[in-house]
Amino acid sequence: MHRKMRSWLTVLSILIGVMAIYAIVSFGLGIQSYMDTIAEEAGTDKIYIQPRGTGAPGTDENFFISEDEANFVSKIKGIDKTLAWYLKAGLIKYKDQQKYYFLAGIDPETDQEFLDQVFTVTVDKGRHLKKGELDKVVLGYNYQVDDRVFEKGVQLGDKVEINDVKFTVVGFYEEIGNPSDDGNIYLTFDAFEMLYPETEGKYGALIMSTLPGENPSDIADKVEDKLRKYKGEDEGKETFFVQTFEDALETFGNVINVLNGILVLIALISLVVASVNIMNTMYTAVLERTKEIGVMKAIGAKNGDILFIFIFESGFLGAVGGAIGVLFGYLIASSGGKAAAAAGYSSLYPIFPWQLTAACIAFAFFVGAIAGVLPAMQAAKQKPVDALRYE
Repeated sequence: MHRKMRSWLTVLSILIGVMAIYAIVSFGLGIQSYMDTIAEEAGTDKIYIQPRGTGAPGTDENFFISEDEANFVSKIKGIDKTLAWYLKAGLIKYKDQQKYYFLAGIDPETDQEFLDQVFTVTVDKGRHLKKGELDKVVLGYNYQVDDRVFEKGVQLGDKVEINDVKFTVVGFYEEIGNPSDDGNIYLTFDAFEMLYPETEGKYGALIMSTLPGENPSDIADKVEDKLRKYKGEDEGKETFFVQTFEDALETFGNVINVLNGILVLIALISLVVASVNIMNTMYTAVLERTKEIGVMKAIGAKNGDILFIFIFESGFLGAVGGAIGVLFGYLIASSGGKAAAAAGYSSLYPIFPWQLTAACIAFAFFVGAIAGVLPAMQAAKQKPVDALRYE
């Protein structure tokens, strides 16, 4: 009974480490899959120009992209389509509740396919905005869901107040996967300028696509150089920055990889502790089975046979802990994914490729086997006569 209890405690220590690694890596793979999907939908031919102000684009009135600058950039060789948009924080009221979210002013005359690509989303219910509409609004996905933004979800045709001006909801965008984007409010240029007349012609961001065959990084460098000269600014002191969509994804991916690496490192520490537990268990097992080792050697067992038995046993303990850890890791990650989706973070979903499952179990077996080498060597070196005489 003591031996079984000791073995299960050893399995538990391996289980915790593998469970953590499996859950963390599954979420990391899910985020990478989400980024790949976004890249495929938006296309890697996009270039962003944003002012260098503090906070989100458009929230600092001292930093903006002017209409003249947007027109200048759109004529640079290699640029295909251009989308300028406004961005401000605004107060939205629905029934007796009110919340602050971002208002995005967009030009309905922009090519709709390009617009959907830029926002990586399309209308889920209702319709798009039309040019000149001053009292219509399209809301992000979360507004139609109970307890996401308001206690009761907004319906098509409902009235909402934005900065104390009434608007009719004519559409909802499909879910993007994070509360910030899914809480955006979309208005026409005219409606936005009506709410914020001081921002007319002062855009929060400019997004462009490059012509087929052009290298977005080369075009981005050209845009930065020409816009700097157009604004009369010194290199390194620009009031704007230019970034390709691919670079933005890479930066985000690097941050995620660093975070995942730190979390996996913490989980690996628990596996190191588990390997010490396995070694301790196997040393105890060698002492408890000293006479058995003597009997096996007396009837012809070789050192290699004894070595294999103990290494396999320690590896088996690791594999059992790894298999159970994978199971619990799957349950935890699945529950975490569902909880994140319920909270509006549907982009945080785990994926479970078979390679991850196999690798975690194999790794646990390897850790166990390595931890059992020294005790196994001690067992294999014992002399039959001394082992049989051991009390």
